[in-house]
Amino acid sequence: MLRFIHTADWHLGRYFHGLHLTADQRAIIMEQLLPLVKDEKAEAVIIAGDIYDRGVPPVEAVDLFDEFLRKMAEAKVKVFYIAGNHDSEARLNFGGRLMEQAGIFVRGRLDAEMAPIIIEDKFGPVAVELYPYMEPAGVRAVFGVEETLDFEKAHEIVLQKSREKLPKGVRSIAVAHAFLAGGVSSDSERPLAVGGSSNVSPAIFKDFCYTALGHLHNPQRAGADNIRYSGSLMKYSFDEAEQKKGVLLVDLDEKGQAQETFVPLVPPHDVRRVQASFAEIEHDRAKFPQSDDYVEVELTDTGIILDVFNKLKAIYSNLMHVLYPNLQHEGTMREQNGQAVLKLTEETLFAQYYEDMTQEQLDAGQKEFIHGCLQEIYQEERDAK
Repeated sequence: MLRFIHTADWHLGRYFHGLHLTADQRAIIMEQLLPLVKDEKAEAVIIAGDIYDRGVPPVEAVDLFDEFLRKMAEAKVKVFYIAGNHDSEARLNFGGRLMEQAGIFVRGRLDAEMAPIIIEDKFGPVAVELYPYMEPAGVRAVFGVEETLDFEKAHEIVLQKSREKLPKGVRSIAVAHAFLAGGVSSDSERPLAVGGSSNVSPAIFKDFCYTALGHLHNPQRAGADNIRYSGSLMKYSFDEAEQKKGVLLVDLDEKGQAQETFVPLVPPHDVRRVQASFAEIEHDRAKFPQSDDYVEVELTDTGIILDVFNKLKAIYSNLMHVLYPNLQHEGTMREQNGQAVLKLTEETLFAQYYEDMTQEQLDAGQKEFIHGCLQEIYQEERDAK
């Protein structure tokens, strides 16, 4: 039996509303994932893309991934990882041939060979096919296709080529980064293409014993029990607040049947939404305890509360957002929208803002003062040109 851990979408180096998350990511990887690999005696870790959050990740993120790979190599645990749409395929591919000697296998970019990696368990060989993010233009370039491709056709071409390399009768695992049709997405995922043009049918992976997917941050099956998204390492948007994050522990038996177990991971700071009136949050400490989680507050109040962000931040030290979904649109500023706002002067906009915030109008002296300040700003801008 081959036991491995399926994970994806680490997004190392991620910023969350201006806050650097690398320390939280380090805590999860080093204090929870590494012990899990050891305790469960996993023989391999599969990371299905989006290792980093952007093509040129910060040094701290690269150091963290380097440390993880080193510890896996020292423990003689194999690692398979691919580039996602957030990764730089060339940078991720660096050193791949050297790392194979340590049991670290990476495919940052497509190649025409697409040869599988063959590993062994006590029942014999297992073929692992690594499919990095497959953009249609890239597939056309690598495989010399002249016709225009959509995502579905591009994936079909790559999988057809790679399946020709699979030994007959060998158990197989696919690792891919794609949006399979029917999947549930989150706000933190970068769209692969406009509309639904990036959708790929799960059926193209039907011949594999198990398909380890990345890109969608919500853990879910994709068309079949053996085609799975592990979900992201952490919650990366507030619409993921109710999602459970973790990894999949997978056992592949001698017949190629896969048994998956979801193992939750708990970050140092949760991502939460709080919904209540300001008075409730301020005075009911039993129901609304102080917290250093990453919090978005949705106030049920119908009027604006002055300096509410700083008042709430005294309760939620990592407050990110304050929303007013029930705000009554009585102020003149909120009655203006779209192109109409662009036609208003700065003085008019400020006057409307002041009235909305204080329920009072600017008096003559205040208007004169604002006018003078704006004239100074305009003059400074002209002098700077």
